[in-house]
Amino acid sequence: MTAALITGPALEPVSLADVKAHLRVDASDEDALLTAAIVSARVHVESATRRVLIEQGWRIYYDAWPRRRIVRLPVAPLMSVDAVTIYDAAGDPQVVDAEDYEADVAASPARLVLAANAPTPVGRAVNGIEIDVTAGYGATSVDVPAALRQAVLMLVAHWYEHRGAVGHDLAVLVAPLGFEALIAPYRLLSL
Repeated sequence: MTAALITGPALEPVSLADVKAHLRVDASDEDALLTAAIVSARVHVESATRRVLIEQGWRIYYDAWPRRRIVRLPVAPLMSVDAVTIYDAAGDPQVVDAEDYEADVAASPARLVLAANAPTPVGRAVNGIEIDVTAGYGATSVDVPAALRQAVLMLVAHWYEHRGAVGHDLAVLVAPLGFEALIAPYRLLSL
């Protein structure tokens, strides 16, 4: 199983204005630095929690259907399954009818339950199944839980304040005190 980002988020969970207000920065001299830090902080929070914050499109690849025909979807929180494609004997893509599967978005991790008559990929030994999904808390920053937005703000502020710091304790430089407590309730432990 492999997951690839197809469509990134249209915006970030916190805006440049949010960050500047949080840091009490009025000038625009460092807007590019702060904007890059926002993106990096979002990616760090997503990596640490194994969840995507803002609506994104992902493609999940499998070689074959699992024996019980229940496919675990590793991108959370799952909003929808948009398409399921398999490759036939000629190597051509075939879209699986939506009647042949059901998405369980309430499970963690989410899963795709296939009907007994769902077609089987035969055209590719590797990545013969492509599942396109939409994941995230929503399309806007207000859809993201406040604790995760705060974690992004904390990281940006911490990195801004310690951007020139070098030392032997790198853990202190990566995340500030309290960061782990903010993300702990959202962390997915296994997929």
